[in-house]
Amino acid sequence: MTQHFINGRHVSGRTGETMSVVAPATGEEFTRIACGSAEDVDDAVKAARAAYEGAWGRLTAAERGRLIAKLGQKVLDRFDELAQTEAQDTGKPMAQARADIEATARYFEFYGGAADKVHGHVIPFLNGYSVSVVHEPHGVTGHILPWNYPAQMFGRSLTASLAMGNAVVLKPAEEACQTALKLAVLASEVGFPDGAINIVTGRGHEAGAALSAHPGIGFMSFTGSPEVGKLVQHACAENLIPCTLELGGKSPQIVFDDADVAAAVPVVCKAIVQNTGQTCSAGSRVLVQQGIYDGFMGAVAEQFAKLRAGTPEMDLDCGPVINAKQRGRVQSFIDQARAQGIPVIAEGQIAQGVPNGGYYVTPTLFGQVPRGNRLEQEEVFGPVLAAFSFTDEEDAIRLANSTAYGLVAGVWTGNGDRQQRVAKRVRAGQVFINGYGAGGGIELPFGGTGKSGHGREKGFIALEEFAVTKTIIHRHG
Repeated sequence: MTQHFINGRHVSGRTGETMSVVAPATGEEFTRIACGSAEDVDDAVKAARAAYEGAWGRLTAAERGRLIAKLGQKVLDRFDELAQTEAQDTGKPMAQARADIEATARYFEFYGGAADKVHGHVIPFLNGYSVSVVHEPHGVTGHILPWNYPAQMFGRSLTASLAMGNAVVLKPAEEACQTALKLAVLASEVGFPDGAINIVTGRGHEAGAALSAHPGIGFMSFTGSPEVGKLVQHACAENLIPCTLELGGKSPQIVFDDADVAAAVPVVCKAIVQNTGQTCSAGSRVLVQQGIYDGFMGAVAEQFAKLRAGTPEMDLDCGPVINAKQRGRVQSFIDQARAQGIPVIAEGQIAQGVPNGGYYVTPTLFGQVPRGNRLEQEEVFGPVLAAFSFTDEEDAIRLANSTAYGLVAGVWTGNGDRQQRVAKRVRAGQVFINGYGAGGGIELPFGGTGKSGHGREKGFIALEEFAVTKTIIHRHG
């Protein structure tokens, strides 16, 4: 049974209640976790506050950075173990799990190096005055993570906050929290002071709600659904604290008639089946100019039909989705689209020999999808790709911007002028030109607009999110 990790040690939950954790690949329970309560969250916040006002807060930026970098090396030292844990927790293929652990180590390397490079600046002002601007930690930050990339999200969300000198309290997803707990233990092993990193496991509507509403935190970071994101933002508003929300997307890949088809086709396929489509930035819509639609989608369909889903050990294109509820939701999109007569251009396969209880979904490619359809407007969060055609550049932009989301977009064209025009006009926080995805993109600011949320993670800009800007005005005559 897995316990909370508070103030440098494993502790049982105050209520003693536990809940089952099921392996998506088999549908079988492999451990139980403590169900965190408001009291557990309060214990964690108090431990974080004590660390911030004590041993952790007394460290210099260089010392913090050194510890964070040591944790990155520790991750690499325990690489295989962490990858196995990540695969068991989420069901993802081993190749994806290994890539996730490598990216996690990279977050520690990046923010370890960045910790002592957050410089303030001086503002020229009136004669007799000196004005400086500095960046200070919030104190204690709260973090609620999703189940799709547990290890990466630990690195992405917590490490920038730690680099700025905050102590943290994390509520990982109840479906997948084993990697985060192991990372917290490794942090203690490399010398993080007790209370700098605290983890409370349990249900979102209990432990997660208690964390986002706790008056002892100064900033909240949330990644998850728009529906829960609204609740988190309301809770933060009650305490007048800021938050970042990363809430998903319905990201388009726009393919013009002068695109390099050979380069685009494999990327379009990978962008929807990576992590079994359970990726906020998944390229879930492919928009193709009419003149090449049939040929391009024929090439995509040929590759799509070769896709296979299986267990982590099979190391195929996809794994299972996270749980039975998610499988039912994804399947409902597929069933409804079929019932509406939307053509299935291609289907992948579920590999022979997968456990009967696993949560597998057949990768499915639909087209042409009618504009305004549910497959255009709603995030499926599974291996389902929707294809559309457009007439010209204006129509492409109109179609790309037709949803309430605005996270990522891809633009495929050899026309340099059009590359820039479309990149500027499409509504998205990240735009890729003649490519899609960046292998983790640790250095690249990431976040969305509209229903995709607000605030930015990754890169140096994340350090500013986890800091308070203070202006010091000195009148000295």
